[in-house]
Amino acid sequence: MADNQAAAGGISFFERYLTVWVAVCIVVGVLIGQFLPIIPETLSRFEYASVSIPVAILIWMMIYPMMLKVDFHAITQAGRKPKGLVVTLVMNWLIKPFTMYFFAWLFLRMVFAPFIPESLAAEYIAGAVLLGAAPCTAMVFVWSYLTRGDAGYTLIQVAINNLILLVAYTPIVMLLLSVGNISVPLDTVLLSVVLFIVIPLVGGWVSRELIIRRKGETWFRERFVATAGRFPTVGLLITLVLLFSFQGETIVNNTAHILLIAIPLTLQTGFIFGVAYLWARAWRIEHCVAAPAGLIGASNFFELAVAVAISVFGLQSGAALATVVGVLVEVPVMLALVKIANRSKGWYERRSGVPVSAP
Repeated sequence: MADNQAAAGGISFFERYLTVWVAVCIVVGVLIGQFLPIIPETLSRFEYASVSIPVAILIWMMIYPMMLKVDFHAITQAGRKPKGLVVTLVMNWLIKPFTMYFFAWLFLRMVFAPFIPESLAAEYIAGAVLLGAAPCTAMVFVWSYLTRGDAGYTLIQVAINNLILLVAYTPIVMLLLSVGNISVPLDTVLLSVVLFIVIPLVGGWVSRELIIRRKGETWFRERFVATAGRFPTVGLLITLVLLFSFQGETIVNNTAHILLIAIPLTLQTGFIFGVAYLWARAWRIEHCVAAPAGLIGASNFFELAVAVAISVFGLQSGAALATVVGVLVEVPVMLALVKIANRSKGWYERRSGVPVSAP
């Protein structure tokens, strides 16, 4: 999920079929939960402050390599194309979390009320909120490459989003969950943010600075980041196996809920991309900035959402299940949006005053 993969041909084999691997993990996890319950029972004993230690280690495997890509020096160049940055930040922090809550509430609390118990619907909405409040930081590089986006500018957008994530994620999540009458201890959310944002971000920054100083940027990017970049997918898949081993009974009894949860998540993704993409066109932003801006807004930092859902609500919660459904729909939906962005490029640039992107 790094720039190296993009340079070699875009999305990797594992990333292209991530939905398939997630589906396999669901089956394996459910089978383990049903026929080898000793495994989840044993792992559940290794907890500290309601956080599963094995799962925390796996999540660090996912998030740390992504934080290595954050170049804080690149933030100084943010003023080069301010319009694209404004679109991304407004969509990510002032619109997306609230529309995610709206779509989740509309479908899970209202439209699908006859099929989902109210208490479970509340947990599903909480999981959707955790997804909507966390903008993507990793797969964005792939989506940007596939639309011939400005890689340097994408990096700036990701770096700034990560810094905002430190201060904005907790209050936005707490606000939206309180609106939904979902009680979440503030200290638990803050602990999750420290564990799964602050520590990996600081660790990534320290590693980046030390390794570049000793080995050079080329070695850091082509050797260290390339090697570390293999861990997120592996960590994610193992985490999902564990998650579904705990969720086995819930899934067997509520298989249809996975499809019901996927509907508002899919609609939200398409809606956010459409608004950002059309806004960028109306504002005459060049396509190589507009396409990644729309895709950054549409995609989610699902690794973080899964982590927070597990630590706040537990491995067996509906919130954790909802964040995993987000993983299921993310890749195929985003690939569809990439195709829309590419096929509409001519239409996008026919508007008078929109700069034509370099071929």
